[in-house]
Amino acid sequence: MVLDQQTKMSEKETDALLSAHETAVLSLADDDTPYAIPISYGYDATNRRFFMRLVSTPESEKRRFLSSAPMVRIVVHDQDDSVYRSAVAVGTLKEISPAEVTVEHIVQYGNAKRPLFEIWGQTKDNLDIKLYELDPDDIGGRRVEIDQTADA
Repeated sequence: MVLDQQTKMSEKETDALLSAHETAVLSLADDDTPYAIPISYGYDATNRRFFMRLVSTPESEKRRFLSSAPMVRIVVHDQDDSVYRSAVAVGTLKEISPAEVTVEHIVQYGNAKRPLFEIWGQTKDNLDIKLYELDPDDIGGRRVEIDQTADA
């Protein structure tokens, strides 16, 4: 496998990748401690925003990291034959309180897939479900074409 060509994707290509997927890795940091989790998300390509319903338990690491309003990174990737694509969005998550929910939010969260990662060791009575929005400071995409005929 030989790297043949790496190019920056256009906004349109990046938005298409983000719109075609519903799961990503969300990375957060607290001082020197990193934290990354798989998430389900919805993406509004017109306004280039992400919508997430994040579920946590009272003592979870996720809740501790989210409570600090950290800078985050969302990473989405896929591979189709000899083409690998990835997109990275960077910004600060904004929690949407129930009082702030608008009709637009309801539409966007309705379009977002239900959380796919729901494996809990506790009853659901202790779960905290919060809505978040990410209006990224930066979104970028890369496309890598691999020459699969070359000898490695």
